[in-house]
Amino acid sequence: MTAKQEPQGGARLLIDLGPLLVFFLANFLAPVPALLKIFVATGAFMVAMIAAMLFSAIRYHRFSPLLWFSGIMVVILGGLTIWLHDRTFIQMKPTIYYVLVSALLWFGLATDRPLLQRVLGSTYPGLDETGWMKLTRNWAIFFAFMAVLNEAVWRSTSWDFWIGFKLWGALPLTFLFAAANIPMLLRHGLMKEEAVPVEPGPIE
Repeated sequence: MTAKQEPQGGARLLIDLGPLLVFFLANFLAPVPALLKIFVATGAFMVAMIAAMLFSAIRYHRFSPLLWFSGIMVVILGGLTIWLHDRTFIQMKPTIYYVLVSALLWFGLATDRPLLQRVLGSTYPGLDETGWMKLTRNWAIFFAFMAVLNEAVWRSTSWDFWIGFKLWGALPLTFLFAAANIPMLLRHGLMKEEAVPVEPGPIE
């Protein structure tokens, strides 16, 4: 049986962010009238997400739970967007995603099972149990905040502003938040190797 591997570096970014990049590019560059760009972009997003899942399955013999969940959300809500010609569904997709992920993380904390450890264990080597609990709590709060923020933005601004917010607001916020957690992770054992005992040498 082929051993399962974890995507790293550029491959992980390609799988996680590639479909979103396709969505932005299609929305800006599709050679169709402005009113139709959202539906072209949504279709391209769905195809790119399925391609990312297939790539992950073929190359790494697995889907991450978050990729699987995101793929289902994109296909269902993207399909409704195209079928009903209502872009509201694709705008609500991040809110639903954030709320469900936050709820799952809070459930894991309430049951003393930090779910991020099961999903991202190999990504944070050496992190102790307290670190995992704090990381899970922090991301649960962040996703809840992002759900509220996405609702506020798409309900009170234009489509183009929301697209810009997704690209220049939500993504940078996510990266900055991940970076802000690094000092805490380092304090709780991230990347630490077990100390190798040193044999006492001869007294000279």
